[in-house]
Amino acid sequence: MSMHPQNIPDIPQQTVEVARASFPKGNIYMKIRDTLGSIFEEEVFADLFPQNGQPAYTPWRLALVCIMQFMENLSDRQAADAVRGHIDWKYMLSLALTDSGFDYSIRE
Repeated sequence: MSMHPQNIPDIPQQTVEVARASFPKGNIYMKIRDTLGSIFEEEVFADLFPQNGQPAYTPWRLALVCIMQFMENLSDRQAADAVRGHIDWKYMLSLALTDSGFDYSIRE
């Protein structure tokens, strides 16, 4: 797996609108994102990956998923399902509502 750091994308507008409609007062994940941003920067992970090879799934997202997984006491499979199905997780991870997430067996 290789990684070439890129800017962390803004939250897609449709995700923002639906998340704010669903959680008018926000929730823990939305508040973390709004207050701290994405928490991680991709450059932090760059030295962990070779320059060549198949592109890795975005490491800053996987790090956040691990944090949310711990907070919710979820298995890997449940966390991957949450990325696909939870609007607030998509908000935290800057994902479009239609993003299918990743397979639970993904390895960094």
